Amino acid sequence: MKGTFRCLRIFGNLIKETSKNGSIVNLTSVDGIIGEPFAVIYSATKAGIISLTKSFARKLGDKVRVNAVAPGLIDTPLTERLGNDSSWTTDFSIIKRVGKPNEIADAIEFLLSDKATFITGHILTVDGGFSLK
Repeated sequence: MKGTFRCLRIFGNLIKETSKNGSIVNLTSVDGIIGEPFAVIYSATKAGIISLTKSFARKLGDKVRVNAVAPGLIDTPLTERLGNDSSWTTDFSIIKRVGKPNEIADAIEFLLSDKATFITGHILTVDGGFSLK
């Protein structure tokens, strides 16, 4: 959380001072929203990033939009250890598959774009419906 805090403070102020408007997107996790009993500290730090996102959205006001993306399980080298059987996670999601990295990138791109100029302090879950179950 220290790194996220420092980046928000430094880049938020830099954007505020040097441009008309700007946008920052933090990365958190769906575990920061729902809590994960097998990764309590991880979930707590991700919840902290959610709080930082909302607090800095208010602090930086109308000059800098601050949002976050909260991915669910995404197909990355870190999740390769699941092998071909990811049913222990996908059984709990609505879309019944692991997400792709480009789906997270698309969400970030949207929040940074001019299509999202009226969105700030929002946590966009990109989790295949995992957090709904």
